[in-house]
Amino acid sequence: MCRWLAYSGTPILLEELLYRPRHSLIDQSLHARFGVETTNGDGFGVGWYGVDGPPTPALFRGTGPAWGDPNLRELAHAISSPLFLAHIRASTGTPVQQTNCHPFREGRWMWLHNGVIRDFAKLKRDLVFAVDPALYPNIAGSTDSEVMFYLALTFGLRDEPVPAVERMVGFVESVGRTHGVAAPMQMTVAATDGDRLWSFRYSSERNSRSLSFSTEISALRQLYPDNEVFQRVSDETRVVVSEPIAELDGAWQPVPESSYLVVQKGADELGAFHPRAA
Repeated sequence: MCRWLAYSGTPILLEELLYRPRHSLIDQSLHARFGVETTNGDGFGVGWYGVDGPPTPALFRGTGPAWGDPNLRELAHAISSPLFLAHIRASTGTPVQQTNCHPFREGRWMWLHNGVIRDFAKLKRDLVFAVDPALYPNIAGSTDSEVMFYLALTFGLRDEPVPAVERMVGFVESVGRTHGVAAPMQMTVAATDGDRLWSFRYSSERNSRSLSFSTEISALRQLYPDNEVFQRVSDETRVVVSEPIAELDGAWQPVPESSYLVVQKGADELGAFHPRAA
């Protein structure tokens, strides 16, 4: 399917996570280890918030493979951000086009997804018709991922993100049952408003794709006192990944099955995810 990462913390150059680690996201575009496909070459995208810029994020997305895009490398070498999302795509059937590349953006919000709504073509009409009419014109592509985003916005993502995503999943599963699709949802998701970062791991069959988050920086400094990166980033710095980008013992913790993670100022929050009626 896809691979992604989300970063929140001390501003860093995008290349520090996209290119420099041994098993960076760009390396995963060719050599993913935990995904359904080894190669994720059906487009890419990165969305970031500026250090002192406008509250709305900037996007750079392309339809070629991430490993061969010189503009992505140039951008990653020059841009520093305190919060960014990055995604490499393996299509589950929708076209390879820029509007189908993640992250998706609505106002100050961004969203990306790894997974699938099974039999999406069968469910699509009912799902799209449930999107708020004021939001519907903003759907630019044809993916299930973008429809999930706009359903979550319809169900209250801006005001109460976790319940909104639970309503979105509950609605998709309800529509799936109506059409005889027993286990329609497979997802790991990242969503952010530029301040907090939410991540979700859930599937209808309770066998979700991999998702991990970085161990607290204070603990990593003790484990790796010579690692200069751990010394210069803040205690609140956190990375969430489809699969680890560096092989460091103790550096990664799995997001449990059917769970959500909130990365925020102060203590982060890890909780159980329960689909609910829309």
